[in-house]
Amino acid sequence: MTVDVLVLIGRILFCVLFLNSAVGHLTKAKAMAGYAGARGVPAPAVAVPASGFLLLAGGLMVAFGVWADLGALLLVVFLVPTALLMHSFWKETAEESKTMEMVNFFKDLSLAGAALMLLAFFSYVGHDLGLTLTGPLFDIS
Repeated sequence: MTVDVLVLIGRILFCVLFLNSAVGHLTKAKAMAGYAGARGVPAPAVAVPASGFLLLAGGLMVAFGVWADLGALLLVVFLVPTALLMHSFWKETAEESKTMEMVNFFKDLSLAGAALMLLAFFSYVGHDLGLTLTGPLFDIS
C-alpha cells in the first residue's frame, strides 16, 4: 500500500466524525440549538446551522483533498470554540456530568491538534501528496 493510499484512508476516517456531526447540525438544528442555548452558546439558532456548514465544508475538503489545508483549519475553527463553550467541565457540579464534559473537552482539543497537524502537513507537502483534487491553499515552508 502506498503512502498516498494510506493518507487518503486516514483523511476519510478522520472526517467521518465531522461529516456525521454536520448532518446532525443541519437536520436537527432546532433541537441542537436548544441544547446549545442551554450551554450558553450565543445566538444558537444561527450558530448550530453555521457550525454544521463549517463541519460539512471542512470535512469534505479534507476527505476529498480540495484545499485540504484550509479544510483542516475550518475544523480547528469549529473544534476550539466548541470545546470551550459546549464542554466547560469546570462549570459542572455533578461528578458524572463533569467527567463526561471533560472527556468531550479533551477529545475536541485533541482533534483540533490533529487538524492543526494536517494543516501543516498538507501545506508543507503541497502538490507532492497524491490522491487529492487540488493542492494546498497555504504554503508553509
